[in-house]
Amino acid sequence: MPQLVKTEHTGRIVWMGRVPHRDRAEIAGQPVTTMDLDFSGAVGEVHAGLTRPSCVRVTTQYPKGTEIRNVRQVSIVSAEELALIADDLGLEQVDPAWLGASLVIEGIADFSHIPPSARLQSQDGTTLTVDMQNAPCTLVAKTIEEARPGHGKGFKAAAKGRRGVTAWVERPGRLAMGDVITLHVPNQRAWRP
Repeated sequence: MPQLVKTEHTGRIVWMGRVPHRDRAEIAGQPVTTMDLDFSGAVGEVHAGLTRPSCVRVTTQYPKGTEIRNVRQVSIVSAEELALIADDLGLEQVDPAWLGASLVIEGIADFSHIPPSARLQSQDGTTLTVDMQNAPCTLVAKTIEEARPGHGKGFKAAAKGRRGVTAWVERPGRLAMGDVITLHVPNQRAWRP
C-alpha cells in the first residue's frame, strides 16, 4: 500500500499571484496567469528559497533568524474560505493579493485543515507538499486596512482556521490558471498520544 493515497478530491486554480519584493510593512501580491516552480519555490517570488531565516512561528525550536529549510515557499488559500472571511469582514470579497497568496484553489472542502505532508498535484505532475496550516498575520490585516479602511482589524479573527496552508515544491513544473489539482493524503491514522 502506498504511503500517499490519491483522493477523489480535486480543486481548480482560480487565482495565482506573486509577491515580487517586500519593501514595506504590508504584504501585497500581483496576479499572474502562470507560475514556474523550481525546487526553491515560485521563480521570482520573495518567499522562494531552499532555506529561510526562522521566524516567530518556530521560536520554540530555534532562535529567530536561524537558517532553516524553507517549507513556506508557497501560500495556498481556498476560494470558499476567502468568501467566508470576506463575509465576516463585511466585504464583498477579499482580494487574494492582499494576503500575499500564491494560489487560490476552488473545490476542496475544509481546505485549511488538509493534513501536513498531503500533496497537491496538477494534471502534469507539478507537486506541492503541504507543510501546515497558515496562521493569520498582522501584515495582511495592515494591507486590508490600507485597501479598505475599517475592515483590516478584524482579519485575524475572521481568518482563524481559514488562512489556507503553506507548502514547498516537491516536483517542479509550471502551473496555470484553470489547472486541476488533486489531493493526495498520507496513509496513516491521526496521532493519538
